[in-house]
Order: sequence, then structure tokens, then C-alpha cells
Amino acid sequence: MQTILQILKMAGGWHPGLYLKIDNAPYMELVIEAMDESGPMGLSAISVAHYGEQNGDLMRDPEMCFELGMGGGAHLDPWYWRNDYVAIEQWSRNVVRDQYVHLVELHDQHKRFAATWDNNLRLQGFVEAFTDKCIRG
Repeated sequence: MQTILQILKMAGGWHPGLYLKIDNAPYMELVIEAMDESGPMGLSAISVAHYGEQNGDLMRDPEMCFELGMGGGAHLDPWYWRNDYVAIEQWSRNVVRDQYVHLVELHDQHKRFAATWDNNLRLQGFVEAFTDKCIRG
């Protein structure tokens, strides 16, 4: 997710309360926000989502949650994927009853999806669309 990392860097980096909303018509808005809770490995986490609307409700299409790792350079490691339009919610890494659970094949799928999504965000110009006019928190 180099595109997201580039946007985070332009925004001054991860911090509690981080909220970025990038409007890049004709694409769905992109929202990047710091999560209040850490990820499954205890690292800082962000949610990245495209939002659409259906019957007045905000719909994630998709949302992914990532931990921000610094070992070997800044990187984002996915652990959650959701798409409201198809009613699917998946955790590939999680803590369940105080035990770390890692679903390797699903995590690999999440990493492949994130790489494809990242390339799409780059090609769609979300870095260039990130300006001072974007909503920040």
C-alpha cells in the first residue's frame, strides 16, 4: 500500500485522531483514519475505505484495516476486509480469547487484494487528489 503510505507521509504521518477524506471524482471518496484500537500484533492501525451510498446509508466498498509496521521500512499489513454491498466481513489475523489467530491463506488473499487496490488508487490519481482541500482531522 505504497500509495496510502505516500498520502500518510504528505499528511504528516500517523497520529491518534488522524482522519483524511479524499474526494477524487468520478471515483468513490477515499477515507483513511487512525483506529482507536491497535491491530492484532499491538501495532498502530488504520482503516482505509471507499464509501458509497445506498438508501441513505454509507456503504464500504471495500474497507481494509492495516497495522503500520516499521521493521524493514514503513509498511502496511492487512488483517481485516469488508464490503457492505456483498455483505462479507473477514479477519485474516485477529486475537480470539487471548490467542493470536493467523489464517495464512486468507491473509495472502488480503495482501494480494491490497496490492491490486493500491495500484488502482495510484492509477486513479489519489495522491495527486490529496490537497489542502481534503478533509483532515
